[in-house]
Amino acid sequence: MPGGRSIQLARVFGIRIGVDPSWFLVLFLFIWWLSDLFPGDDTQGFALATAGALLFFTSVLLHELGHALVAMRNGIGIVGIDLWLFGGLARMRGDTQTPGQEFRIAAAGPAVTLLVAALCGGLGALLYGGDTLLDGMALDTGSGGAALLGWLVVINVVLFVFNLIPAYPLDGGRIARAFAWWRSGDRERATRIVARVGRVFSWILMGLGLFLTLNGDLVGGIWTIAIGFMIGQAAKGAEVQTRISEHLGNLTVRDVMDPEPVSLVAHTKLDRALDEFFLRYRWPWFPVVDATGRFLGLVSRQKVEEVPEALRQGSSVDQVMTFDEVKSMRIGVDEPIEVLFGSESLQQIGAVMAVDADGVLRGVVTIDRVRRALRPPAAVGHNAPGG
Repeated sequence: MPGGRSIQLARVFGIRIGVDPSWFLVLFLFIWWLSDLFPGDDTQGFALATAGALLFFTSVLLHELGHALVAMRNGIGIVGIDLWLFGGLARMRGDTQTPGQEFRIAAAGPAVTLLVAALCGGLGALLYGGDTLLDGMALDTGSGGAALLGWLVVINVVLFVFNLIPAYPLDGGRIARAFAWWRSGDRERATRIVARVGRVFSWILMGLGLFLTLNGDLVGGIWTIAIGFMIGQAAKGAEVQTRISEHLGNLTVRDVMDPEPVSLVAHTKLDRALDEFFLRYRWPWFPVVDATGRFLGLVSRQKVEEVPEALRQGSSVDQVMTFDEVKSMRIGVDEPIEVLFGSESLQQIGAVMAVDADGVLRGVVTIDRVRRALRPPAAVGHNAPGG
């Protein structure tokens, strides 16, 4: 899965759209591969290849938007959508709570992909005729437009079929998890089942990749092995997270947060913030709140020290604080603790702000507190005072 901070491209329906640096590599590889497939001279082939690669990733983005919008309609927040080495990923703030939610969110992506394939096919048939479109689907036509639309039909159908394979974390695996969860009433058991199927499928893919590599298809073989490895790691991660969820039981963010966070009021002057907070506590940042305690953002020591000393007395914290990504920095105090595992803020700054329904800061959850919650309970009678 993508790691680190992605590069933001845009916001669609309020959802952050970003690209992981690895995406630029796969974009280059797609253009290079397609340049030899599309018809025409070198210039036309390169132009069609570039358009084909960009439109393919647009299709992937629409697929992930399908997941994200349905998740939001079902009350699950979205951190954002990232394009990366192996396609796209809609990152949800928490897991689904019912089999129905799981099914609707999982099925939305393939449904969008099938719709994209149908629209490209319909447009191609309308503009060029059915026979020319079929030739375009085989990339065996002199018409660049027909070849481009035909390629989009084929690649979206392939994407649709591949995603419906019942192996976690593919959409088909999540649909299978929804069905198993509905039948058994046990989400953890359902997750274990589809995760194991996902690991078996990953072995099959890696075996296929090895076969392709040994038979001369070096690029295709390595790519297939990489996809298989990624699926296997994601499936293994799902099993581990299931065991963690079972261990944590009904713990919430409130149970693991520091309920007495040190924060700065937005109108605090920078000289006072530096002397009384940063130099005293030696922390690199502090949460910023308004007069009612509502969380507004973060202020870092670096930002404060960037302001010339002569100007600090007349400048306030709200003038230098970070507030662009406030949504990713906070979490509800009554959210289940497993929601923290997907927290972007916890990964980036090592903490996430716990707020109530009104946005008032009630605590701070750090990585250390999460780790302590994950530790197995000590055996009864061991390490007891005076024991």
